[in-house]
Parts: sequence; structure tokens; C-alpha cells
Amino acid sequence: MLEKLEGIIIRTQDYGETHKIVTIFTKELGKIAVIARGAKKPKSRMSALAQLFIHGQFLIQLGKGLGVLQQGEIIQSHRLIRQDIIQAAYASYLTELTDKLMDEKKPNPYVYRQFVLALKSLSEDKDPLVMTMMYEMKLYKVSGIAPIVSHCYQCSSEDNLLGFSIKEAGVICARCKHHDPNYLPLTSTQLRLLRMFSDVDIERVANVSVKEENKKALQQLLEYYYDHYGGLTIKSKKFLKQLHLLTD
Repeated sequence: MLEKLEGIIIRTQDYGETHKIVTIFTKELGKIAVIARGAKKPKSRMSALAQLFIHGQFLIQLGKGLGVLQQGEIIQSHRLIRQDIIQAAYASYLTELTDKLMDEKKPNPYVYRQFVLALKSLSEDKDPLVMTMMYEMKLYKVSGIAPIVSHCYQCSSEDNLLGFSIKEAGVICARCKHHDPNYLPLTSTQLRLLRMFSDVDIERVANVSVKEENKKALQQLLEYYYDHYGGLTIKSKKFLKQLHLLTD
């Protein structure tokens, strides 16, 4: 059965001497893996199509096993991302996280749209760390590991929130802080940003400006949080950390 699907390539791996297996996060069917025959041949029509970050319309022969990529039309190549080491590192992290946290053949049009917008924002030179944190929070929701950010995890109060408890996976208020003496203190601005990252569509805040100290505080929080609840190693995160050490 032939299907025309819109999607973004989030992983590629060699298959034999001339082929590749590509994983595509599609709008209609979710994450699927397909064979791109001849994609390793430089002059093959598949070689330009079967690349990481390619956003396209793909014609795929579906069956019981792996599908076969028959042809495709590129919507956005994201060539500028591939040419910039910082943008490529963030995009690699986003694609790997998507591959790890999204289940096979379970479509989620909302997350797909956020993924498209996140990559578009990177290619437009928007703040890569802010875009990454916004997309992370969307993925955590769909994968069932989202933290509580709208109210105190203990008493449900929305007042006097003063930090985040990694142990309890949520924000904490002044009255309940004794439940976790090791909570991470956050300012009111940082707490507001955390809620925004979780709830607001990326397109609506693509031009948001966040102070460096706020970005670093929230980045550290989300790193601790994923290390505690994510359970899957993200190889591209190590490279991102190395880049931060080089560029600080």
C-alpha cells in the first residue's frame, strides 16, 4: 500500500553497502522506519532525500515489515542548520530526543507541529536553548513524564511558589518546602517561564527574550529532571555540553 506522508527524518543508519534505514517522524502515522534503497550512492536520487533534518512529502510503500521509501519531495532541507555546528548540535538533540520518547506508529499532530516549529526556529537563528527547552516540555507531556508546573505538587496551591522539587517532580510552595529540603529555588520569573515552556505553542513565543541567568537555571533544572525521570541516554546531549564549554 502506497502512502503519501509528511514528515521529518530523525535518524539514519547504513543498511548494506548501498542502502539506508531512515526513521521519519510523520504527521499522519507518527514515527516509522523505512528502507531508502541506493541512498548511500552519491548520484542516487535518494542520497539528497535520505538525510537528517529533511522535512518533506514522502511516498512510502507500507507493509508488514519495514516500509520502502519510493520517492519524496523536499519541503525544507534545513541546509543552514547542517552548515552551523551550534544549530546542528541542537537539532541533533531534538531529533534524538524525539526518536527516544515518541512511540512507533503513534501519531501526535500537536507534537509534530511543535517539532516542525522548533527546527524552523533554529534555522531562523532564534535562541536555540529556549526553543529546545520549550520542545522538551512538550515531549515530556506526551511521554508521560511531564513535571507539575502550574501549582504546588503537595497542596495544589498556586500562591507563594518558590522552587522545584526534582524528587517530587513539581513546583513547591513556601508552606510545603519542608517536604523536600533539597528543592531548587526559582524566581517568580523563572517559574513563569517554566509554565510558558510547558503550555504555550512555540510559534506564539518564537521571539521571546530570556536573560542568561534564567536560561541557565532552567536548563540545569531540566537536565536534572530528565536524568532522574527520562531513563534513556541521549548521546547528542554530551556534544551540546562540550559546545557550551567551548563557547562560554
